[in-house]
Amino acid sequence: MPKTSLPLLPLRRGVILPGRLATLPVGRNKSLRLARVLRVGDELIVATQHDVENEDPTALDAMHPIGVRAKIRDKAERGRRGVVLVVEAVQRVRLDAWMESEPIWRVEASGLTEEPADEEAEALSRSLRRTLADWVPAETKLLEALEDADPGRVADIVAGWLDAPQSDKLEVLDELSVISRLRLALRMMKEARARAELQSKVDHEVRRDLNKQQREQILRKQLEAIRKELGEIGSDSEDLDPIQRLRDALDAAELSEDARKVADRELRRLDSLPGQSPEGNVIRSYLEVLSELPWSKRATVSTELEAIEGKLDGDHYGLDEVKRRILEHMAVLKLAPEARGTLLCLVGPPGVGKTSLAQSIADATGRPLVRVSLGGVRDESEIRGHRRTYIGAMPGRIMNAMRKAEVKNPVVVLDEIDKVGGRNWAGDPEAALLELLDPEQNDKFVDHYVDVPFDLSEVLFIATANQLGTLSTPLLDRLEVIEVSGYTHSEKAAIAERHLIPKEVERHGLSEHADAIHFGEGVLERIVSDYTREAGVRQLGRQIAKLLRDVALEVARGKELAPSIDLDRMRRVLGKPRFRTDAVERERPAGVAAGLAWTPVGGDVLYIETTSMPGKGKIEITGQLGDVMNESARAALAYVRTHAETLDIDPNFLDTRDLHVHVPAGGTPKDGPSAGVTMFTAFASLLTGRRVRPDTAMTGEATLRGRVLPVGGIKSKVLAAHRAGFTRVLLPRKNAPDLDDIPASVRDDLDIVLVQAMDEVLEHALEPIDTPTPAVDVTTAPAA
Repeated sequence: MPKTSLPLLPLRRGVILPGRLATLPVGRNKSLRLARVLRVGDELIVATQHDVENEDPTALDAMHPIGVRAKIRDKAERGRRGVVLVVEAVQRVRLDAWMESEPIWRVEASGLTEEPADEEAEALSRSLRRTLADWVPAETKLLEALEDADPGRVADIVAGWLDAPQSDKLEVLDELSVISRLRLALRMMKEARARAELQSKVDHEVRRDLNKQQREQILRKQLEAIRKELGEIGSDSEDLDPIQRLRDALDAAELSEDARKVADRELRRLDSLPGQSPEGNVIRSYLEVLSELPWSKRATVSTELEAIEGKLDGDHYGLDEVKRRILEHMAVLKLAPEARGTLLCLVGPPGVGKTSLAQSIADATGRPLVRVSLGGVRDESEIRGHRRTYIGAMPGRIMNAMRKAEVKNPVVVLDEIDKVGGRNWAGDPEAALLELLDPEQNDKFVDHYVDVPFDLSEVLFIATANQLGTLSTPLLDRLEVIEVSGYTHSEKAAIAERHLIPKEVERHGLSEHADAIHFGEGVLERIVSDYTREAGVRQLGRQIAKLLRDVALEVARGKELAPSIDLDRMRRVLGKPRFRTDAVERERPAGVAAGLAWTPVGGDVLYIETTSMPGKGKIEITGQLGDVMNESARAALAYVRTHAETLDIDPNFLDTRDLHVHVPAGGTPKDGPSAGVTMFTAFASLLTGRRVRPDTAMTGEATLRGRVLPVGGIKSKVLAAHRAGFTRVLLPRKNAPDLDDIPASVRDDLDIVLVQAMDEVLEHALEPIDTPTPAVDVTTAPAA
């Protein structure tokens, strides 16, 4: 055959020999372009590609030098799955030169002349046909096709039909000697027959021991192999055998030495189990958890203190002491990365920014942040995980957090650590937290489900809490407590202007109108003073959102925006003021004193009311007070009776009078020693007839000897007094060091009096004797 130029169809796998019909699925772009141009009866060159990864072979070096000239016998379109060509190989050809690559591949090829057959070739051909008939007598169509074929064609047809390695078939394709080709085909058939007999023997022996599930597993694997051969699934990771996918994922996870041993053992067990075995599903789920944990992957951490400080200042207004403590902690981590110390615990009322401070730390250092909510956790397994012997076992919250973080050095926020349940029938969750937060132990933290040590020493744990009274002493010892008490009125207004308003403007879809939206003079201050009374800014954010919803309604209706949100609009949208800043200026009768209390949601003003009536010395205490406050009331009354003459009170006043002590907001439980001084002052005011100064609030624990003992929560209490409009505060003298924690702007607005004895309290708290006393009317006493 002279040289001719024909289109080329490269095969990534498989070999076509002359005399055979072959079905070729076409998927590559250029091959598809060629397949859609060809018609039934057209000719092309089909050759095997050496470099199967090459998507666009453009040189003969990438192709096997011998191919076949073939004719198109049929063609079928499969839509997105490509085109299927049925071709008949006619003649061997040699690829001589590459002609073109666009828009299709085209080569120049020359036909190859085969050596003529002789008697030996005829004898080998008959032997090949007999051996094939003895082996597969049921292949009648194949045997009939061999009857009229010449010896060379017999060798090609048999070699092409056999399930033999591609290298053997290429050897037959390259062989031009008919005798040599027949001998190759005869050898290939004997090898294939031996393999088939061996496979049949093994299948027969194995089949006797297989149960139904094992047969199903083998069938599924065979079906997967068939689908892969048909091109229905590729060789991507999602199409691999599930066990192989697990093995690859575990290799990529770079497990620790202990975890690698466990994973290899479980993989061997999984290999020996049937595919649908329940135990196999448990093992598979366990290995998936192991592969998803960050055993060695780390986030790139920034230790630039300037960046951290800038992020904290940009995200949070005020809180100077809190931010300084955080920077000190980060400085230690920078200078001694391997040091193991205490862990941060941000304590304060809701809405003061504890979680957002942790988010700022994570953003500034480049660590991902994961939040673990501990509120209401009463089962140890919630933290440490369930053992795999239980049905539905799963990892604990800590391991799930590490899976979510995908690195071994994230910021993990242990939210509401003060609300973890104590010891019970389900275990002690705090015991699990002790190991988790102990720097000497958490490098080998063992989750019951994972059951191998996991290193948590690189995690930056930040706990948040509303109060510390519910935490056990060992757990509290693990924490570096940073108190986030709350904000002053001016700080709240600044936070609203810098952070809350821009955030709410964006949230309400008003970003395009941001320049036209601004709050008039004094509006923010009035919102803070008249509509919120909280330590944080959460309620302030809700009031701003309510105003912006009114603006959004106007925008949605196509109205022109008002130039600003003024006081009139504020009153129309927010309604009447919920709080009055001048409440402390009201006239109060004798026997009513304002105390300062600490609550989990911040400081608060607690009014204590006393009254007397004819009776026989009965003492009534109401307001849902705890044991400590009941004892404080009795101790205060005992001190007043002991010093009756000094106070100019009838020592026998209980012989003819009953006393009643009440603390408003009776639906709220109250307890603690801080009300001792306030109760003493209220009794003294009632019995002496001297009113308590309306601008004064107080706190402190009182003893029977008349001493004033220090109490906690001074910053929160002073801020509460400032929010309520008081101008004088009486504090225990031993709490003087706590004044440094109070913002300077608040200290400047308040007259803070330090006392150490009861007589000093009365001197500063009661009005002069000649001050007229109004009629007793408890309705004039403002509620807390």
